[in-house]
Amino acid sequence: MRYTTFKEFYRFYLTQHRHFGTRLLHMFGTSLVLINVGWALASRQPRLLLLTPLLGYGPAWLSHLLCERNRPATFQYPLWSLAADLKMFADILTGTERLFT
Repeated sequence: MRYTTFKEFYRFYLTQHRHFGTRLLHMFGTSLVLINVGWALASRQPRLLLLTPLLGYGPAWLSHLLCERNRPATFQYPLWSLAADLKMFADILTGTERLFT
């Protein structure tokens, strides 16, 4: 299925992130990315930004392999997946979405 709106895609995205372990590892990876970006900016060490994909995608992809046993949506929808990950992160932090489903 091809998604034409982010709203449609996000509903699908949540179905691919049902398990606690998946959401927890995504939260961990996104937190590492935000910390790394902040540290790179604060310390004026832009080379640290090279770690960003590994810090974010490593835990996320591992969660799909071990918890969900599905293929990450990143491969088919890279930009929407990034936006959806950030939205899910924010929604969990604000209580709009639950870490435990």
